Amino acid sequence: MTTQTIRFYHQGTVHEVADVPASRTVLQHLRDDLHCTGTKEGCAEGDCGACTVVVGEADAHGELSLKAVNACIQFLPTLDGRALFTVEDLRSANGALHPVQQAMVDCHGSQCGFCTPGFVMSMWALYENQPVGAGLPTRDEINTALSGNLCRCTGYRPIVEAAQKMFDEQQYPRVALDRAAVVNALRSIQREATFEYTAPDTRGASFGSPTFYAPVTLDGFATLRARHPHARLLAGSTDVGLWVTKQFRDLGDILYIGNVAELKTIERDAQTLTIGAAASLEDAYAALTADYPELAELWTRFASLPIRNAGTLGGNVANGSPIGDSMPALIALNALVVLQREQKTRTLPLDAFYVGYQKTALEPGEFVAAIRVPRPAPDLRFRTYKVSKRYDQDISAVCAAFALRIVEDGTIADARVAFGGMAATPKRAPHAEAALNGAPWDEATAQRAMDALAADYQPLTDMRASAAYRLKIACNLLWRFHLETRDAAPLALRDVNAFAFDAGASQAAPAQEPTS
Repeated sequence: MTTQTIRFYHQGTVHEVADVPASRTVLQHLRDDLHCTGTKEGCAEGDCGACTVVVGEADAHGELSLKAVNACIQFLPTLDGRALFTVEDLRSANGALHPVQQAMVDCHGSQCGFCTPGFVMSMWALYENQPVGAGLPTRDEINTALSGNLCRCTGYRPIVEAAQKMFDEQQYPRVALDRAAVVNALRSIQREATFEYTAPDTRGASFGSPTFYAPVTLDGFATLRARHPHARLLAGSTDVGLWVTKQFRDLGDILYIGNVAELKTIERDAQTLTIGAAASLEDAYAALTADYPELAELWTRFASLPIRNAGTLGGNVANGSPIGDSMPALIALNALVVLQREQKTRTLPLDAFYVGYQKTALEPGEFVAAIRVPRPAPDLRFRTYKVSKRYDQDISAVCAAFALRIVEDGTIADARVAFGGMAATPKRAPHAEAALNGAPWDEATAQRAMDALAADYQPLTDMRASAAYRLKIACNLLWRFHLETRDAAPLALRDVNAFAFDAGASQAAPAQEPTS
């Protein structure tokens, strides 16, 4: 292999880049090299959305897929073979505003204007991805599209109104991207079996030159992983990107998984849902929620749409963060993780994958290839809950997941309880599970399991929550799970005040049984 230039479609032509560090961000290239300063830098960590751009690539069917992502944490070599759209692309030849922009003006959706280009690009992605004749997006769909953008002065009402109004074709004649032209341009970019990019070393011979490897086949990826076991694995950059922008770390050689189509597959059979490690979080959660609708809220509250578009479920699992939102639910569902080294694979229960704080059972040269989730059982009662200071775009203080099977005699079989934010790793609650297994799913059993949580976890106090708060919330969430899944009549919200309940105290029982 010989080192190659980075080639991507931008502003109507194939753009070539060389001689820049492999960890240079798309935002840095836009502002410093191309002088496309419409894209702004706010937080430099994928949180505020001022840097939102849209990346396009040809999918397996030859259609153009468009996704809003954060330019501040995406590395430039990941654009190779893709298309990049910024707010400058919305400018027409005669100077007229795009319907997205004009709707923002007409609805007074901008004050200081710093956040506006990012909002416009998120809205443009929604605009382009809404099929003609499909009707207006719902308010929830608009909120999801804007979940990665922060505005501190205008307020969201006029921006949401603009997102609704931009589809009014009578007032704003539709302006559609020429997708065929973009796909044809992407086809002209010939990808090697492995894209290999090395920038010249400007620091002196003693430092060496990190290389960015981007194979397109699973065999190629596995071979490179075994050959370079210390190379930094890169998926969506939603975590690793911050190591560069916030910690100024030198990543060394980078092995990119994002071009391996075989690792993006999502497959089902009668027993198992298998999600490839490189499948995006958005695609993975769509598949998971199709089987487990109880995950719908967690899906929309997992970071933001631009983060879910870029990040991967495999990356979230392999990262090993104790507050990763995916792991409690996957552990409660008895998910398995498929690990691969060259041509050999092995399978571990996900709850056995974590061996310490941000430490996993991965061996040198090994990587996460897939996550396998059992299909729903008819007798399964499952819930997951996230507690954080903000509803959107926030790290969990506590994330809980509960899964019980209730057998014919009404007793609990195979109770699985898992929490994030309560220990150094995502962790099951063996004492609580023991209190549940073989017992009826009634109030007394729930109380015993709640009491047992104190033996399962000794949480820390940090900026997100105190240890006492975390333990109390964990107990409260288990009680909520009981109220939502017990055999008695569903609990109405008005009945909550009828409970004199102090979580964690076994004597704190309902004042009386709810009547509805």
